[in-house]
Amino acid sequence: MAAAVLRMRTCVIVLILFLTMISVACAADQTITLRLDVPTALALERPFKTVLIGDPNIVDVHTLNDRRVTLEPLKLGATNLVFVDDRNIAIINVRIVVVGPGEI
Repeated sequence: MAAAVLRMRTCVIVLILFLTMISVACAADQTITLRLDVPTALALERPFKTVLIGDPNIVDVHTLNDRRVTLEPLKLGATNLVFVDDRNIAIINVRIVVVGPGEI
């Protein structure tokens, strides 16, 4: 039950962030395709404080430092990650697509 509430809060935060920061997010959009069960490193140009995950059932994010994360694909599908700086401004909006082992 608590996990469902946390996921719902995360989705609401992401939605609010998309609506209030649409110009910033759109300027920095990119898509990353990941293969299921193959973790992938991602480096950002600017430091971030928080990562908002649209669907935490699709991908998990492990923070290495303030500019690097490891993306862990959990199941097939698509979601978004929004990286936010210490001033609560969206740095980048990344669309994540997780595909099966033979699809990349």
